[in-house]
Amino acid sequence: MLQLKIHSNLVECGTDEAGRGCLAGPVTAAAVILPDDFSHPFLTDSKQLSEKKRLALKEIIEAEALSFGVAHVMMDKIDQINILNASILGMHRSIEQLSKQPQFIAIDGNRFKPYAKIPYECVVKGDGKYLHIAAASVLAKTYRDAFMASLHEEFPAYNWKQNKGYPTAEHREAIKKYGPTPYHRKSFRLLPEQLKLDL
Repeated sequence: MLQLKIHSNLVECGTDEAGRGCLAGPVTAAAVILPDDFSHPFLTDSKQLSEKKRLALKEIIEAEALSFGVAHVMMDKIDQINILNASILGMHRSIEQLSKQPQFIAIDGNRFKPYAKIPYECVVKGDGKYLHIAAASVLAKTYRDAFMASLHEEFPAYNWKQNKGYPTAEHREAIKKYGPTPYHRKSFRLLPEQLKLDL
């Protein structure tokens, strides 16, 4: 059973991101403050949930959260400042959107940069330990998936509706065949060495 938050007596937000390992599209972060009486039987790390469950949970989280924020950091920014810094920037931007300022920030993972002098703690695999981080992981994933589905309409050959920009064999094959799009991350290795074209 996941715990609600780290400090029971503080206004605490959980934050997480989705899309760090993708070759295309933004990295998306979310921050969530849940009410103290919140519980849900199947809320956990979004990667463990089916798409149907994630979408059902998204509605519950948005209806019941005291506040939430979601932010996309686009490809050019990722290329400019690197994916780790872009993920942290996304978390900062999502916390900025909260209507209540948290007194404590719980972060999924092991890296963060201070935000507005608010105390924080990084929790490895936090989306499987705390409900507010799990809720942030669900929002980050569902918002990013919807964004990639909209980009799919523009570039259907890469099948982002299905692979969401992750480096699947099919996605790499499309890059090899059609080349990169403006939505691909230029700083990422889009093709393994053995697939490089001999020019």
